[in-house]
Amino acid sequence: MKKLFIAFAMLLSMAACNQNKPSQAVENETETAAQTEAADSIDPQTRQENMKEVQAYLKECGAFFIATADGDQPHVRAFGVSEIIGDRLYIMTGKVKDVYKQMAKNGKFEICALKPSGSEWMRVTGTLVNDETLSVKEEFLNRNESLKSMYKADDDNMAVLYITNGEARFCSFSAPERKIKF
Repeated sequence: MKKLFIAFAMLLSMAACNQNKPSQAVENETETAAQTEAADSIDPQTRQENMKEVQAYLKECGAFFIATADGDQPHVRAFGVSEIIGDRLYIMTGKVKDVYKQMAKNGKFEICALKPSGSEWMRVTGTLVNDETLSVKEEFLNRNESLKSMYKADDDNMAVLYITNGEARFCSFSAPERKIKF
């Protein structure tokens, strides 16, 4: 019952956070291009601080949900790990999974993470890029021991993907939305 409530709360919260009107579609496309340029202009220290804030939020939520697309059909899946390695925020999955295949075709994604209170959530958008660097995969596994029973850094299945042009939107039922880029 609790899981059903959390899923329902997430759906409501995502709808409440989306304040765009259909007539704003063209304006939003222009805004997206401007956001990409703005993300490139963020100084490295601010980018790192913002990335740490996003990862801390994901960790506090425990599970977070990633939306991908397969053609015109969206798909949402639960994830539970993220890591900052170097100057990048990574997630991880298996290459044999449909979610990875969808990410490989279209790197655009959205994450929704709901805090345990059910009244605060974060939405993250950007593009996911696969990183085949062995040392990054090893570091990811070292920080997430439980994954070592399922993946090996050199198994040709483990995929670590980092976020580019990231934007996080912090939403709440009781406060105005706040956006950061990383």
